[in-house]
Amino acid sequence: MVAEIVSVGTELLMGQIMDSNAATISAQLPAIGWRVLYRQTVGDNLERLTQTLKLALSRADAVITIGGLGPTMDDLTREGITAALDEPLILDHDLQQELQRKFQQRRYPMVSSILRQAYRPACARPLPNPNGTAPGLIAEKGDKVVIALPGPPAELIPMFNEYVLPYLRERAGGEPGVILSRILRVCGMGESLVEDRIKDLMQGSNPTVAPYAKTGEVHLRITASAPSPEQAQAMIAEVENRVRERLGNAIYGVDDETLEQAVMELLWAKGVTVAVAESCTGGLLGHRLTEVSGSSKALVGGVVAYSNELKIRLLGVPEEVLREHGAVSEPTARAMAEGIRRLTGADYGVGITGIAGPTGGTPEKPVGLVYIAVASSVGTRVAEHRFIGRRSEVKWRASQAALVMLREELL
Repeated sequence: MVAEIVSVGTELLMGQIMDSNAATISAQLPAIGWRVLYRQTVGDNLERLTQTLKLALSRADAVITIGGLGPTMDDLTREGITAALDEPLILDHDLQQELQRKFQQRRYPMVSSILRQAYRPACARPLPNPNGTAPGLIAEKGDKVVIALPGPPAELIPMFNEYVLPYLRERAGGEPGVILSRILRVCGMGESLVEDRIKDLMQGSNPTVAPYAKTGEVHLRITASAPSPEQAQAMIAEVENRVRERLGNAIYGVDDETLEQAVMELLWAKGVTVAVAESCTGGLLGHRLTEVSGSSKALVGGVVAYSNELKIRLLGVPEEVLREHGAVSEPTARAMAEGIRRLTGADYGVGITGIAGPTGGTPEKPVGLVYIAVASSVGTRVAEHRFIGRRSEVKWRASQAALVMLREELL
């Protein structure tokens, strides 16, 4: 069965609001046997909305709309569905009474425009909305269905989970199968190298393997279609084992597991501690580590030593190192990592220094130049990186590279 999602709202087209709702819905449909082949976004214009819905109905069994169910003049989803299905728009007296009851109960003023939400296509039935005023809709005509959901996530998600998922699962009926995916997260290896090692596995049609480049890492999505969840999971596991044989320790986690979580779990497992000394990242590495619940068991602390004075006074970076090599240099990163380890007594010390930009670069030391060091009882390792991107991207890539480096040392 094929579903298509239509997000409605000019604010989405203008980039004023990110469309997280469509992603939420798309992620859940494959598990109940529905494939999402297209997603569309259309503004608050009745003619364009109607055309968009007709196109979606021409190629999907179910169309799910998001937004445009409110009481204002630019909320046109009901009218668009009515026109696309060639159905009359009727007043639902039960909905009218329910809206009046809600507004009386909450002591809100009941203006006439509120009653626009009591109208529905003649072939539709309403979906309760205990978290808002706009009811959802399920409109069936022939072998097609249009499901209309409100835009606010606090209203959409409960309605989708409670009413729409069970409905679509039942509508899939005898059509066999589920579509399940598993994400393998890869660090310390670029997309091209990852693809080169598994390119034969990417030729399969079921399961499929697809790489996605993320900032500082690569995600591999393995997707299988099968009559049951158990069979799909078995198919995924077989391919996953083959991928792991090729990529080894470069795979740090699965699905939603973050790199900082994987690093923290390694620290816990080994019973060791870490402390961080940051300059250009401004505390981002420490922030990411503390996002993991229970991080205090392994993270001793950190220092944001932005100025040379603080590098000298807190971390013990020698003045001659800064004078001869500069703050952004391999010797300074080394001294920062060793200094924070000495200062805190941690088993591992991480030092980061660089030029995040967009200013401050020179031909010898361009924007994006970052040195990262990891110090331990067996010595100190330093790596030079030359990142590209905006200031925020350079900082994130630097924190990512530091986590990768620390993970490699722990392994």
